[in-house]
Amino acid sequence: MKVALLTREYPPDVYGGAGVHVEFLARELRALLDLEVHCWGEGSGSGVVRHRPAAAFDGTNDALRTFAVDLQMTAALQGRDLVHSHTWYANLAGHLGKLLYGIPHVLTAHSLEPLRPWKAEQLGGGYALSSWAERTAMESADAVVAVSDGMRGDILSCYPELHPDRVHVVRNGIDTTTYRADPRTDALSRAGIDPNRPYVLFVGRITRQKGVPHLLRAARAIDPSAQLVLCAGAPDTPALDREFRALFDELSSVRDGVHWIPAMLPRPAVVQLLTHAAVFVCPSVYEPLGIVNLEAMACGTAVVASAVGGIPEVVDDGVTGLLVPYREGHAEEFEAGLARALDRVLADPAAAARMGEEGRRRAVSEFGWDTVARRTADLYGTVLTSGAAP
Repeated sequence: MKVALLTREYPPDVYGGAGVHVEFLARELRALLDLEVHCWGEGSGSGVVRHRPAAAFDGTNDALRTFAVDLQMTAALQGRDLVHSHTWYANLAGHLGKLLYGIPHVLTAHSLEPLRPWKAEQLGGGYALSSWAERTAMESADAVVAVSDGMRGDILSCYPELHPDRVHVVRNGIDTTTYRADPRTDALSRAGIDPNRPYVLFVGRITRQKGVPHLLRAARAIDPSAQLVLCAGAPDTPALDREFRALFDELSSVRDGVHWIPAMLPRPAVVQLLTHAAVFVCPSVYEPLGIVNLEAMACGTAVVASAVGGIPEVVDDGVTGLLVPYREGHAEEFEAGLARALDRVLADPAAAARMGEEGRRRAVSEFGWDTVARRTADLYGTVLTSGAAP
């Protein structure tokens, strides 16, 4: 079976959960089939073809630059039996490959454009193009993979023309050999974190989706003996960057131990930070699943997260962490809930340790990438045999 996997992110250029998903899925799929990865970037490698927008698109809207890469990807798909795209950045290439070469298209939805209206801040009129590309590909795909049950419901709500039988749930996975407790603390020292003080950790991009401003406001009320560590970068827009910096400066003026790490850290450093955190926090306002919560759990750390999207399918409330209800338009209520939940975990290290142990067990037993890859390969076989997902 010759499969093309299409993605924007691929190592070494991984900055979000979709990129992590593709990285580990590709690693496992290579043992099961003939896999060729098409991604953004420069250079080439064994089984990897990298594409970049032509120079003529320099300075144009990001959506146009994406479509330029999609056309290049489409031209390179000849000879593949099936194409599998990830995120709107590659969905159009998957759709065009289906039409041009008569091959099935499988699409994994990591997020949905209709549920991310703030993307218009980043893309401007390009948001209409990204939304069109996602809808066109989604409604025509032979099979759509949802990364959680919650995500499946969102897909069918946003795209009612898509037959429910074509939407399959294959949850994200976690590499529990890579993400496991690391007793070393050199990464903490480099970041200026006091290893003798508990700290709350956030890891993610500065986007509306990830809810970082909510966390910065909530942190004013948490136990002052705790540190706050923000591994946060890649702001969507200059305006959001300014908002983040203003809130960070304001928080730093009223409490000490607030650390911001804007650089993309190597994975071993992130594992160390996850391992030694008293609690990991995920304040997302929209999250199809949230791989980062699995990463924290695999490192044996308790999680406080918003009860949105697929997060409740990962974080077992009261067992592996605490869930905080989120309602749009009720920011103060959500932020107060975050602060209470974080303080509850910080105040009971023994309970936090039990949550961490149970989180590790759950990550190992239920979210292995080998299982994800086998289920994905089985879906490919079904689609190729029937011509469409059943």
